[in-house]
Amino acid sequence: MSARHLLAAATPALLGAFGPATPATAHILAQPAAPAAYALTAGRLWASVAVLLGLAGAVIGGLALARSTGRIGNGTGRRGAIVALVAGLAGLVIGGLVVATADGGPGTGGGIVGGFVALVVGLIALILGWLTLTRFRRTG
Repeated sequence: MSARHLLAAATPALLGAFGPATPATAHILAQPAAPAAYALTAGRLWASVAVLLGLAGAVIGGLALARSTGRIGNGTGRRGAIVALVAGLAGLVIGGLVVATADGGPGTGGGIVGGFVALVVGLIALILGWLTLTRFRRTG
């Protein structure tokens, strides 16, 4: 039995005379411990997914932009621009949801740092996709 559970069980017995405060005290003492520094929580998992989506969109958007300028390949890069827009938007939305629902600050396991990184990377992917599409509309 952990010390936290032992305290949660012993406190109501010691504070039995206070009546209504006893369940509240037991509830406060029985809160789950903070996640470990390297534990993969749900917030961290979703933040990682959002960052990977945004990063994939940024890479594809950069390649599509290079293709639209004629530096690599023969295509126009329109399909890559659309993929970059969709992946960037998905990373941006998921990152925003992670930031909005995070319970605490950095290091609490809510994934807030990853959510902010996903917002930035998703925005970069959106900008690259938009630049490629505007270049495609001008040239062809």
